[in-house]
Amino acid sequence: MAQLSIDLQEKLDELQRELEEGDITQKGFQKRRTQLLSQYFPQEQSAPNATGGLRIHTPDSPGYPSSDGHRGAALAALSASTSDPDVNSTVSPVDWRPQSPETHSRPDDHPAGILRPGGPLAEHRPTMTARDSLFLNPAPSYSQTMGSDPPTRSGTMVSGDYAFKPEHQAGYGQPPPNAYDSRTGTMMDSQGYFSDFAGQQAYDHGPSGEYGGGAHRYSSSDAFSPTAAMAPPMLTANDLPPPEILQYQLPLEPREVPFAITDPHDDNIAMSSFDNVAAVLRHRGKTTAKMPAYWVLDAKGKEIASITWDKLASRAEKVAQVIRDKSSLYRGDRVALIYRDTEIIDFAIALLGCFIAGVVAVPINDLQDYQKLNLILTSTQAHLALTTDNNLKSFQRDITTQKLTWPKGVEWWKTNEFGGYHPKKKDDIPPLSVPDLAYIEFSRAPTGDLRGVVLSHRTIMHQMACLSAVVSAVPNHGPGDTFNRALRDKNGRLIGGGASSEILLSYLDPRQGIGMILGVLLNVYSGHTTVWLENKAVSVPGLYAHLITKYKATLMIADYPGLRAAAFNYQQDPMTTRNFKKGMEPNFQTVKLCLIDTLTVDSEFHEVLADRWLRPLRNPRAREVVAPMLCLPEHGGMVISVRDWLGGEERMGCPLKLYVDEESESEEEKEDPEKEEEKPAPSNGFGSLLKGGTTTAKEQEAKNELGEVLLDREALKSNEVVVVAIGEEAKKKAATEPGTVRVGAFGYPIPDATVSVVDPETGLLTSPHAVGEIWVDSPSLSGGFWALPKHTEQIFHARPYKFEPGDPTPTPVEPEFLRTGLLGTIIEGKVFILGLYEDRIRQKVEWVEHGHEIAEHRYFFVQHIVVSILRNLSKQVYDCSAFDVFVNDEHLPIVVLESAAASTAPTTSGGPPKQLDTALLDSLSERCMDVLMQEHHLRVYCVMITAPNTLPRVVKNGRKEIGNMLCRREFDLGNLPCVHVKFGVEHAVLNLPIGVDPMGGIWSHIASESRVDILGPADKQYSGIDRREVVIDDRTSTPLNNFSSITDLIQWRVARQPEELAYCTIDGRGKEGKGITWKKFDTRVAAVAMYLRNKAKIRPRDHVILMYTHSEDYVFAVHACLNLGAVVIPAAPMDERRLNEDVPAFLHLIADFQVKTVLVNQEVDHLLKTKPVAQHIKQSAQVLKIGIPSVYSTSKPPKQSSGLRDLGITMDPSWIQSGYPAIIWTYWTPDQRRIAVQLSHDTVLGMCKVQKETCQMTSSRPVLGCVRSTTGLGFIHSCVMGIYIGTPTYLLSPVEFAQNPMSLFLTLSRYKIKDTYATPQMLDHAMNVMPGKGFAMHELKNMMITAEGRPRVDVFQRVRLHFAATGLDRTAINTVYSHVLNPMVASRSYMCIEPIELWLDQRALRRGLVIPVDPETDPKALLLQDSGMVPVSTQIAIVNPESRLLCHDGEFGEIWVDSEACVKSFYCSRDAFDAERFDGRTIDGDPNISYVRTGDLGFLHNVSRPIGPGGAQVDMQVLFVLGSIGETFEINGLSHFPMDIESSVERCHRNIVTSGCAVFQAGGLVVVIVEVSRKSYLASIVPVIVNAILGEHQIIVDIVAFVNKGDFPRSRLGEKQRGKILAGWVTRKMRTLAQFAIRDMDAMEGDGPIEAHRASVSSMKSLVPGASSLRNMEHAPQILEQEELDHQIEKLAELPPVELSAKGTKPGGAPPRLDTAGAAASTGHGYDLPSYDRFGGDTPASAVPQSATTPQIRLPSVDGREPEMLSPADGQGADEDDWTRDAMMHMNLASQMGKQG
Repeated sequence: MAQLSIDLQEKLDELQRELEEGDITQKGFQKRRTQLLSQYFPQEQSAPNATGGLRIHTPDSPGYPSSDGHRGAALAALSASTSDPDVNSTVSPVDWRPQSPETHSRPDDHPAGILRPGGPLAEHRPTMTARDSLFLNPAPSYSQTMGSDPPTRSGTMVSGDYAFKPEHQAGYGQPPPNAYDSRTGTMMDSQGYFSDFAGQQAYDHGPSGEYGGGAHRYSSSDAFSPTAAMAPPMLTANDLPPPEILQYQLPLEPREVPFAITDPHDDNIAMSSFDNVAAVLRHRGKTTAKMPAYWVLDAKGKEIASITWDKLASRAEKVAQVIRDKSSLYRGDRVALIYRDTEIIDFAIALLGCFIAGVVAVPINDLQDYQKLNLILTSTQAHLALTTDNNLKSFQRDITTQKLTWPKGVEWWKTNEFGGYHPKKKDDIPPLSVPDLAYIEFSRAPTGDLRGVVLSHRTIMHQMACLSAVVSAVPNHGPGDTFNRALRDKNGRLIGGGASSEILLSYLDPRQGIGMILGVLLNVYSGHTTVWLENKAVSVPGLYAHLITKYKATLMIADYPGLRAAAFNYQQDPMTTRNFKKGMEPNFQTVKLCLIDTLTVDSEFHEVLADRWLRPLRNPRAREVVAPMLCLPEHGGMVISVRDWLGGEERMGCPLKLYVDEESESEEEKEDPEKEEEKPAPSNGFGSLLKGGTTTAKEQEAKNELGEVLLDREALKSNEVVVVAIGEEAKKKAATEPGTVRVGAFGYPIPDATVSVVDPETGLLTSPHAVGEIWVDSPSLSGGFWALPKHTEQIFHARPYKFEPGDPTPTPVEPEFLRTGLLGTIIEGKVFILGLYEDRIRQKVEWVEHGHEIAEHRYFFVQHIVVSILRNLSKQVYDCSAFDVFVNDEHLPIVVLESAAASTAPTTSGGPPKQLDTALLDSLSERCMDVLMQEHHLRVYCVMITAPNTLPRVVKNGRKEIGNMLCRREFDLGNLPCVHVKFGVEHAVLNLPIGVDPMGGIWSHIASESRVDILGPADKQYSGIDRREVVIDDRTSTPLNNFSSITDLIQWRVARQPEELAYCTIDGRGKEGKGITWKKFDTRVAAVAMYLRNKAKIRPRDHVILMYTHSEDYVFAVHACLNLGAVVIPAAPMDERRLNEDVPAFLHLIADFQVKTVLVNQEVDHLLKTKPVAQHIKQSAQVLKIGIPSVYSTSKPPKQSSGLRDLGITMDPSWIQSGYPAIIWTYWTPDQRRIAVQLSHDTVLGMCKVQKETCQMTSSRPVLGCVRSTTGLGFIHSCVMGIYIGTPTYLLSPVEFAQNPMSLFLTLSRYKIKDTYATPQMLDHAMNVMPGKGFAMHELKNMMITAEGRPRVDVFQRVRLHFAATGLDRTAINTVYSHVLNPMVASRSYMCIEPIELWLDQRALRRGLVIPVDPETDPKALLLQDSGMVPVSTQIAIVNPESRLLCHDGEFGEIWVDSEACVKSFYCSRDAFDAERFDGRTIDGDPNISYVRTGDLGFLHNVSRPIGPGGAQVDMQVLFVLGSIGETFEINGLSHFPMDIESSVERCHRNIVTSGCAVFQAGGLVVVIVEVSRKSYLASIVPVIVNAILGEHQIIVDIVAFVNKGDFPRSRLGEKQRGKILAGWVTRKMRTLAQFAIRDMDAMEGDGPIEAHRASVSSMKSLVPGASSLRNMEHAPQILEQEELDHQIEKLAELPPVELSAKGTKPGGAPPRLDTAGAAASTGHGYDLPSYDRFGGDTPASAVPQSATTPQIRLPSVDGREPEMLSPADGQGADEDDWTRDAMMHMNLASQMGKQG
């Protein structure tokens, strides 16, 4: 930073003190400080411009000057970062002065630099409310608080009430205590004003994704705009072709202007004498005072306003004066301009007033977009907004109606009330003091991001000089005239017709882009007259032609939509135009140029426009008049190419003549062998726009023609330019040559531009005959974006590269360019544009050549696609758009159509909405696909149809056009208002993976062998085992293994510790009940036992249901029954809200197990006797013909004082045999499917032993029983664990916990419980309703959270964070893998480490491989947490479920368990397979070990972790559980877990309900059922779902169906009831909102084989009986719903055939029927009954569609069990051989695929 001299420093400090003490006023302080500074820092005179004007690049310039005349100067000015560490790198654009390279001075060397925030004096500013003005002669400052506002009226003002401060108006809140305290209040204090246009705040601060958007990349996967993106890192030399084969199209050099630019009204005044537009305006106000500047016309062509140059200048001066005197703004501060397009005069006055006042104008055009307005005001820190009274009123009204708040800290002025500026003395006009920046233009990128482009005064003057030169060089072919054109009339008007003063007729938006550049800036610069009309006027037949004639327009500024309307109106009815006004025939004789704002040229329309509109209406130069302008609307709007008559094209350095060799038919381009010789350069080394150059204007004939070429369409697809014909030839051949594209040129680049064609992906210059991105450099272009330094660097200062021969590294090409985002090419020096980068669609094509697979991309332009669709489907399609999405590593083309057929608007006013014709929409989609396939060979992935005018649009010149990238963004979000969607996945999706064995699946021998080959030599997966033969009771040192039953152990406790506490109940308030000692426990159990033996007549082997609330009564009843030898069946009390599930379950238990008695306590007895429950049970029992056994309450049995042994109640030795059922645990899946397992006494003791030893449980710490006390760990902890280890058991009711979760944690804390049991659901509930504080949990060492399958990865972190304040050790939160066959297969207890997380490669996982990856490199990786290590006396093996071979490390398999804690069998199962599950023997392992097969998939993984105080590394083998085999399904030989697919779907759209998706296979079709919270436009969610599944899982689903929120069957715990969903789908009972078929079923049925990568087939094992060894999981009885289902399905064979529609059915329609065989019943190919009462997979194995006929479905059971093996109630199928034969017949498609694969 520049330092101040000590002398000056002292004087400033003294001045500051005087101000603070009140010795001087604020005004005096400013004055004296300015005087001091001017003494020490005299203003430097900037060096005179060496060229005497703006410089234009010429080929002979020595280089590219760093600042003079170059747009890079703006960047240099606005970033000004130097290598000198002492110079502050944040320089305000306000204070920068252009300096020539020779005299580059420090930015701090003049008063503005000293005063700027962040400069040497910044910290010496007074902390007062008023601020210093940088104007050296400040007027009394306009104080910042309303209370002290000086009178606003001055003698020249119409009204003083122009200032509007919303904060101080009634109803707009209280005034802030110190309003506008600091100019930089909205900015980061440390940075002062800007670092490269207000610096990094858009990136480092504030919400991302607001102003400017994120920093995109050139990436195929993002919605990409090169104008909002950066190039990728440069490719290495290896990636690029060798330099010798590269031929580059070098940048086109600037041309030369052959004359000086002078004032059109006075040839003696050189325009180079003006520094900025403000100076020109003052000149116009004096010299052409009474000439009209503007006429404004309304939609009917009526004049509504006009103004002369003197009035315009006077009012602009007034605006400037008020800003200077009343606003206290610094020079260079931003001022918002908010005007309507019709207020062009007010807008021009405000804009020019800002220029004169030296502030930066920020035009804001979209008055309705409040968020955009607020964002612009905030990002530019504009505290002053200029507008009109009308606007302010309407804005105020909008804000009130929409309940919005006024933008903070902004003052609103009404400029229409300011009046004119009338100085007392003629010469009393203040000198101009303008900053570098003139205005900031905000526009939206194609991606929708809002960004401001900064334009400097210098840039504007360059633009004006260029445009003025182009306009003045247009040849005048009028009759000769000898009259002296310099003579003027008394009004100063040129008598010679004012030929050099143009009349501009424009209807483009005058507040931005080219409309403002021509309509406001050029108008002032050249002193023209602008006639502006509303764009609606153009569509009135004849009006536009009348206005051209009436105003004698010389320059028409237009766009294609307007001109098309005018020209086609004339074609349809010429007389309307000719007779528009009597006595005035249309006459276009005066028109010199018709400038058309466009990005692509429409050559066909040019012919219509010139020959059928301009020429008939008397324009003699009709063909020459048409001049399309290539503008950059996102980069300030400047023209970069338009036809001109300036000449100098030979200086561009490119061939100007192209020969097309017609004879050879090779369609190759050939360059002109004799290249034109370049003219010698002018002596001074460059030409100038402002001072005449040395060459003379060359005669141009053909060169001024608008070029046209006919390009080969196929070549364009690979980015090659093959010219078939050029010029007139192109016009002739266009209609007859198929496969060609007609492209028109804009003309040469503007004279001062350097243009380059660059490959947008690599940043390399393209070859001469290739399509690339147009990059341009010109002093007429902006230097960058406002406040987006990174974007500025990437977009405005991009460097192309090329390879020098022999050099492996690319070298940058001078100069820096602006990336336009336009794709095109240069032919004969003229610019041809094909479309925006965003408007290009990519598609991969693959073929085999010489045995090698070749893949390349083909490129298609959206405009060509749109033209094809509209030409072929013009009657049905209103408008359309196309884009590609990047899914599954390939680009998939999407077409969106707007069609009246998609509209549901009522046909009559007030009538019902129109019903959609789905068939019509479907045929329209198909036709669209066919057209694009035939004409472009584009394989469309998806066609979506919406109603007209519903797609997102961007505004261009007041008209709305479909915004391509906005469509894509809304598509990705699933927000397009689509009513129909059709997919073409069979053709578009290429890379669907196929497994090693598509028919056999991942467990087949071939697949297993391939994994072995990949993994190499690896260990087999099995754990060690810690067999604890002896377990010692820590109280008595007695071996507990001596006891044969828990009952004997109770007697031992009674004898050894009779008076110690055994059981105690805790209520919801944490209050203890009366404790039960061991002795009392014995007597209470004895009392119940006697009551049961005597009253209930219970005998050994009687089955007894125990339905109790969680209480001591329950524990007594369990042990009483065990002592009587009865079979205990614990059951949870019925839920009154789910009686339809609980009553059938209860009755089936009674029927299936011949239950003799039901035991209850008082609460349950009362529940069963309530009317609704009693009636439900009674009626259901009558229907099912089930007798209800007696119900006995054991709450108050007759008292006993004796114990069990005293009463002679002892255990019979036969009861403790391992086959004798002591307890039956009944598990209920979420679908209410029952699994019953049998525990004998030795099993119970084994489970206790594993618990005690694994968790190191001792008698010194009590046990807590709370939830799930009927099965598993809940039963163990509640009923037997305390007895086993001789410690008290505390019981807390789950009901009490639900009401007050704190009670559980207070109990754990108070009794210092070390080990407890919890479920994820109860913890979720606790964390949702209670704070994690107010109790201490440091004594809790092991909270076992059960997981029946894959553990939830969020539980650990949530519990740890929620209970962090309680001292809960993070290693105490432990997952336990709890299975129905063993309540603790693996556990994390006492591992002393946090969960081990693995991220797995999902693609490998589908093949059976376990490959850990880094989530940073693979974002689609699957996160798993371990389930712990094997407990005591337990061994785990990971086994291939089909071959029964041990799996190798690196693959997953079925988890087999050998443990004392495993149950011995399913209860009452007569199925041989069930017995086989309990005798699993590995082929290559220890044959003596008999494993229990869990039916779950997982793998063992070795890790090493530091443990203990020393941090020693300990090796551990942990188990990871993936999920149930029964749930998985296989497609193309790859295995998928539905939960992962469902998770992808649930995350993909905000309207999908949490946990609201079910995926299953039914009849070979992958069906996705989704629960949604909205009913409208479901078609738009479908592609989001399909893409999410395709992208993450590489499968194409077949059907997507939607159900309404709340219609998804869920269990009482909120789990999805997959079986019910599947049953509802198959029986067509599910109420769906809409269904969509993704695959075209007809295509899959074709005669020819489908390519392997485009079809999905289920694996063979899903079809053939016996192929899978896991057909059955458990035996379980049917429940009521099944019986109902039976009757339904028996009728299915009799149903008439219904075709599976390939369309989405109407909302609310029935699901598609999946059987079409007319004689389903007779052929035996109807439905077989799926059984939903089996444990295991919820997904049916699948059948594959036939190839010759429509697919038929034969559904095996849910878990793969064939119908033959079911109970007779399930219906008999054919024998197994027939079944296999049928399946093979259905497999002919798959077998063809197998041969291909």
